[in-house]
Amino acid sequence: MHGKLAGLVYAIYYPVLAAAGVPGNLVTIIILSRGRCGLSLCITRYLVGMAATDLLLLIMAVILHRISMLYFPVLFLQTTPICSVRIGLIFAARDSSVWLTVAFTIDRFVAICFQKFKSNYCTEKTAAVVIGIVCALSLLKNIPLYLAIEPLYIMNDVPWFCNFKASFYSNVFWTAFNWIDHILNPCIPFLLMLLLNSLTVRYILVVSRARRRLRIQTIRQKQRDPEMESRKNSIVLLFTISGSFFLLWATRVVNFLSVRFTKTNYSTGSNPSNPKFILQETGVMLQLFSCCTNTCIYACTQRKFREEFKNGFKYLFHLIIRK
Repeated sequence: MHGKLAGLVYAIYYPVLAAAGVPGNLVTIIILSRGRCGLSLCITRYLVGMAATDLLLLIMAVILHRISMLYFPVLFLQTTPICSVRIGLIFAARDSSVWLTVAFTIDRFVAICFQKFKSNYCTEKTAAVVIGIVCALSLLKNIPLYLAIEPLYIMNDVPWFCNFKASFYSNVFWTAFNWIDHILNPCIPFLLMLLLNSLTVRYILVVSRARRRLRIQTIRQKQRDPEMESRKNSIVLLFTISGSFFLLWATRVVNFLSVRFTKTNYSTGSNPSNPKFILQETGVMLQLFSCCTNTCIYACTQRKFREEFKNGFKYLFHLIIRK
């Protein structure tokens, strides 16, 4: 990939991502907040929280970081104090988005497999507390990043852009921090989601078989079983969640392992034809793309959500026609 081609890809990809992701997450937040999708308040809380963190990540990482760097490189947003704060918020929003997905997976696991605890754990209050804790811990975890950043250069006594210090790649503390960062996100989330989804699917299959045998014994004629169909949809949903998360985050893990085990620094972008640079940027692009898919996987598969979206689109269309 040559420099001009890479620049063209970025110039097209990130604006399209922002144009699709920001309105998509906003619409999701509005529709779910109205409470007309037939979802419990607990589920709604998680979905709105996930959409909000995805929206924040798109704004901070795509619009204020990637797009502004492409089209407005000398904007005041690129000064080091603002840039360093923005990077911390990007990492915090990223962690919050992933761990809220894990928290929602745990909530569904408890609701399906441990129905005795469902009334105590799967509540709106618990969801609100979990969301608050996840976001607070994600913010606190990434505060040290502010100390790892230095100006790329200083012009007229004004520090510009952000560059990770050389010690970030060699110092024992930062090496440990980097390992912990990648273990907490996405290694542990992926393993937890894979385990919980596998157990949930196993439970659904066992219960479905038992229910099918019971129905064969009691009902000889073929009838539609809404509960079994709902469980089948749950299996498809769970595998989609795991598969999407793995596919969109696997490149980032591979890049991290490649950097650490080859004992090389991350590419600085000076050589777009370097395979390591391509691997790094591909991982970032796929990671940010997940902000447009996480909420859709959970919410857009719901029939009532689609109906609310259609009704909102029709209402907006009628308003435009009247004008």
